[in-house]
Amino acid sequence: MKYVQSHIDRSRIKAGSQGKVIVQFLVRKDGSIGEVTVARGVELSLDNEAKRIVESLPKFEPGMRNGEYVDVWYALPVVFK
Repeated sequence: MKYVQSHIDRSRIKAGSQGKVIVQFLVRKDGSIGEVTVARGVELSLDNEAKRIVESLPKFEPGMRNGEYVDVWYALPVVFK
């Protein structure tokens, strides 16, 4: 969450816009981020900024099931105030 908050580019957001955008994304077997979609949007400028931030996230530690790495879906709320 610290990464998300520190990488918000305020110049890309329409003045006075606020709300919570829910972004879904896939953490692949190698830890990379893929298939980023806005599950619940507020406004186009907020939706695009939340999607941009999630696409730029550093690699995650991939999920494991039965000793093998697997793809995992996550939902991340991004709050703009």
